[in-house]
Amino acid sequence: MMSKPTADTPDAPAVESAGASAGKPVFAERWRAFRAGIEHRPTLNLGYRIAVGVIGGLVLLVGIITIPYPGPGWALVFAGFGILATEFVWAHHTLTWVRGKYRIVMGWYTSRGWTIKVLGAVATFALVVVTLWLLGTFSLVAGWIGVDWPWLRSPLMS
Repeated sequence: MMSKPTADTPDAPAVESAGASAGKPVFAERWRAFRAGIEHRPTLNLGYRIAVGVIGGLVLLVGIITIPYPGPGWALVFAGFGILATEFVWAHHTLTWVRGKYRIVMGWYTSRGWTIKVLGAVATFALVVVTLWLLGTFSLVAGWIGVDWPWLRSPLMS
């Protein structure tokens, strides 16, 4: 009868988890197990997918709104699609497509001379100013300091 190899014997197989041997972090294994547990409960799975959809949708919406402003606009767009892509195949395909288009546009933009870069910066600045004016930000801030100039008032927020 053959004896079972132990950790002391040279024939003992290395004791590793499947994820660790593949170089994946333990967190990914735990997350997959957690998600598999949710998938077996239809009501919980639906609630989870709805929560992911709402949270991902909100992050995506905030990202789209903040694209023209200095800050994390595009990062939030990609984060929103990333959240949605964890549960929805269409979001995964869209994320892949948007990422590719973003890389193409940014590659084109960065390969241009300083004239195009300056025009891009001026256009971005103009878009930010017009958006802030339309949202009534200038008249709000002017009201704080006691300035009442008619041209600061937004035509949309009157």
